[in-house]
Amino acid sequence: MIEVTRLNGNKMTVNAELIERVEELPDTVITLTTGNKIIVKESRQEVKNLVILYKKEIFCRDL
Repeated sequence: MIEVTRLNGNKMTVNAELIERVEELPDTVITLTTGNKIIVKESRQEVKNLVILYKKEIFCRDL
């Protein structure tokens, strides 16, 4: 799970496994496999980095 910030400043946790795509339109929109869309303050690159860190944490835990 990754923590992101909505435009109103509220933090939320998103299941990174459900992210289908991330777009900057110019706001960053995360589209989930469920069809839900979340607009966040983080850039597309920041969301990508959060997902990469999450995946590294999960895979390194099993070693």
